[in-house]
Amino acid sequence: MLCLGVETSCDETAIALVEDGRKIRSNLILSQIDKHQKFGGVVPELAARCHLEVISRLTAEALQEAEVAPEAIDLVAATYGPGLIGGLLVGLSLAKALSLAWKVPFVGVNHVEGHIYANFLAHRDLEPPLICLTVSGGHTQLVLMPEHGRYELLGQTRDDAAGEAFDKVARVLGLGYPGGPRVDRLAKTGQPTLTLVQHDALAGTYDFSFSGLKTAVVNLVHNLEQKGEPIPVADVAASFQRQVVTILMDRTFRALEENNVKTLALSGGVAANSELRARFAAEAEARGVKLYYPPLALCTDNAAMIAACGYFQWLREGASPLALAANPRLRFEPPLVGADKNSL
Repeated sequence: MLCLGVETSCDETAIALVEDGRKIRSNLILSQIDKHQKFGGVVPELAARCHLEVISRLTAEALQEAEVAPEAIDLVAATYGPGLIGGLLVGLSLAKALSLAWKVPFVGVNHVEGHIYANFLAHRDLEPPLICLTVSGGHTQLVLMPEHGRYELLGQTRDDAAGEAFDKVARVLGLGYPGGPRVDRLAKTGQPTLTLVQHDALAGTYDFSFSGLKTAVVNLVHNLEQKGEPIPVADVAASFQRQVVTILMDRTFRALEENNVKTLALSGGVAANSELRARFAAEAEARGVKLYYPPLALCTDNAAMIAACGYFQWLREGASPLALAANPRLRFEPPLVGADKNSL
């Protein structure tokens, strides 16, 4: 089955064709970073207009790259939330129109669930049960997945997502947007010797909090500026990054042990962070855990993950109604029904 995926939830316009939920036939992404950089972040109205300007052309190019005609498409999947409402409406409207024109089913996909499926595209041997840590600009969630379409939300951020904290710290350090990659590069030249936060208030839980860590960086920088003292920018970046990764590792590996799971998947834009990958890989090897993470192109927002997720969703649930509305505040908090964790 050939599924066309559409992703327009933020500032990437993406169209992909995926076969049987696992094989990428084409995966095109147009980034808008250069249009938003001068504003220090994504401008929703501008993002929506940019999607509208390029999405039809990108769809034609994706079909051409995959060497398929519209008649070969069996399913259309699109992100319907969470995200920026204008962007979501552009992608969702296109997907519904193509579904009607091509007389094929339409499936609406939760963007956060889509990130999990980036791993299934990159690793043909990956199968549930597993635990997935999704870390991106808008989301930080730890999910138990015993089988396709069944999840238990173990923990999530109670305030800022990890990627959001990276962007805000980058801004206060004068690094610009997007912040995550810039903090990562700078951290390699610094020493992670600064203790920014003394106490982890959520220790022992699976939940995350990064607002205190972000605020500690802001206060440190402002205090040094007021005193006229130099700011050790690289050391601050390295220390901030070290503490974020340590918090993520603590929850994740404790969840693996306490739920008797030996397979771990990472997803989301922050999964591209070099320190996160290196430290998770070392810890997984030491614990006998199989670790999977997508290539960099599938960590950030893309349509291939939406097509893959849409395929497996269609197998379970069939088509979504064409009346499905865009939901910018859509949550991913599914209960786990009828699963015995001890059997995982």
